[in-house]
Amino acid sequence: MSDGHHNGHEHVPSRQRRRFPGISSRAYEHPADRSALVALRKLSGFDTVFKALSGLLPERSLRLLFLSDSVRVSDRQFVHLNVMLRDACYILDLEKVPPMYVNQDPTPNAMCIGLDEPIIVVTTGLVELLDEEEMRAVVGHEVGHALSGHAVYRTVLLFLTSLAVRVAWIPLGNVAIMAIVTALREWFRKSELSADRAGLLVGQDPRASMRGLMKIAGGNHLHEMNVDAFLEQAEEYEAGGDLRDSVLKILNVLPRSHPFTTVRAAELKKWAASRDYQRIMDGHYPRRDEDKDTSVRDSFKESASHYATHVRSSKDPLMKLVNDIAGGAGDLGDRMRRGFGGFTGSQPRPSEDGGADGDGPGKGPGPETTPGEGPEGPGGGGPQAPRDGSPRDGV
Repeated sequence: MSDGHHNGHEHVPSRQRRRFPGISSRAYEHPADRSALVALRKLSGFDTVFKALSGLLPERSLRLLFLSDSVRVSDRQFVHLNVMLRDACYILDLEKVPPMYVNQDPTPNAMCIGLDEPIIVVTTGLVELLDEEEMRAVVGHEVGHALSGHAVYRTVLLFLTSLAVRVAWIPLGNVAIMAIVTALREWFRKSELSADRAGLLVGQDPRASMRGLMKIAGGNHLHEMNVDAFLEQAEEYEAGGDLRDSVLKILNVLPRSHPFTTVRAAELKKWAASRDYQRIMDGHYPRRDEDKDTSVRDSFKESASHYATHVRSSKDPLMKLVNDIAGGAGDLGDRMRRGFGGFTGSQPRPSEDGGADGDGPGKGPGPETTPGEGPEGPGGGGPQAPRDGSPRDGV
């Protein structure tokens, strides 16, 4: 499963990997995650607010806690993790290597936190669960969070949300707060997909990334599991059931900060097979020095386009219904624009004097129309969709 043994990686990576000098986090961020981050980065004075709030957050306490009660990764402790961390920062061109700690906890987990500078923490359960290449993808995942600034934005926004919950006694306050929390969790889930992509760019081994997610779901029984079968579960989850199951899926995922592991694996496989991933691997990607010129409007358009495409291509019964309703609305609108003939599915027959039945002389027949079909093809040529929780960050 691994490319080598831990003590063989003290100075160099186990194999040659591509490096991405100056890469912007926009290269791997999920469209919904990227649009939110671009907007926040453009918001005037937001960094000043961060610094003002940093004194209210327990960041210094957390740093002292990990320093005093965890093991710091270095060239003398957990050397193989230290090499992975440096490799990940080198590949993604993150100049300052964040401190990394190993915390005694049997639950497999990892997180990236911090306002002034990010801290990466992994649990002993995760270190013992994953092989070297799987762990490399997880370290890349956390470095991706650091490069995107997720630790900063998540910490502050979660703090603001927590603060707002305390005043939920205001009339309708609880409803408003729950709307904010729901939106934040949706963003968090998309940021996890972004970080999974960063992990793949670091590890550059899709099967290892899939195995890692599978082990997080099913434990250290690799001989009993199969990546392809695991991915088939994601397809069954996406397409299975009826409208009741679709509603239950939504209710199940709403309180979560992370997408389900099968869904993450399927999303990562899809991205690994995409043209976007191949272009990055070929050296064509957005650069960090171009971030300041990024358009918020274009980012939101891309995000909206992604969701529209997801609805159109989804096999989920509810998403299919939404797509059918949207298509039906477009078909209805087109028929209304074409007049009564659009509802009958046929054009009025021409009268003997050259006019149409019910019309005066001299009005010739309109273009021939097949029942149920408009001038632009099936469906009446109606308009299509545009083309265009906690601060702990688990693996």
